Amino acid sequence: MTSANVSPAEIARFDQLAARWWDPDGESRPLHDLNPVRADYVAARVNLRGAKVADVGCGGGLLSEALARAGAQVTGVDLGDKVIGIARLHLHESGLSVDYRKQSSAELAAAEPEAFDAVCCMELIEHVPDPAALVHDLAAMLKPGGRLFLSTLNRTPAAFGAAILGAEYVMRLLPRGTHHYAQFLKPSELARLLRNEDLELEDVSGLGYNPLNRKAWLSRRTAVNYILCARKPA
Repeated sequence: MTSANVSPAEIARFDQLAARWWDPDGESRPLHDLNPVRADYVAARVNLRGAKVADVGCGGGLLSEALARAGAQVTGVDLGDKVIGIARLHLHESGLSVDYRKQSSAELAAAEPEAFDAVCCMELIEHVPDPAALVHDLAAMLKPGGRLFLSTLNRTPAAFGAAILGAEYVMRLLPRGTHHYAQFLKPSELARLLRNEDLELEDVSGLGYNPLNRKAWLSRRTAVNYILCARKPA
């Protein structure tokens, strides 16, 4: 994510959520509900004890803290002043250690090339102007043999109905304008971006979510949310 691969409007939108990021009943409620499933997905594929992990687009630190709690050495980067501030502040409450930085993916990749056993980038790629550039940065951070984890929204009518109409307009779980349908990526499109960086796709799983009972789970259905794992050849 170079300086040209940033949307100031997107950063401002997420900074507005910063104050209540750690409120499980606030605007970040879906992130709280999905976070354990995402963290478990990573932990099932990487031995996190002592692993060096980057969380790119870390926001207020939900996933970063979960990975740190599992024993990883986590570097969390984001370009939002307020969300990084909230992430750092929450460490005083959790007692965990995470290296939070206001830094772009391109800057982290340049500073620490091939340095990370795992790189996580959850719900970010649909918010950047150039997804290919972001994937390039993420691949550059990975050690040979390391794994990349990405989650995003599929570009389908089901995703439009659930993530935009349902979550933003009907249930008001998210602020209106959080998502833009044209920026959603099909798994085949994301797989092509991974292949362009010589990454090997290992798994694609759907992320199921029921906002009424707040249950989240892995699924074979990738029509709305999905998460994937790709490996950098050793």
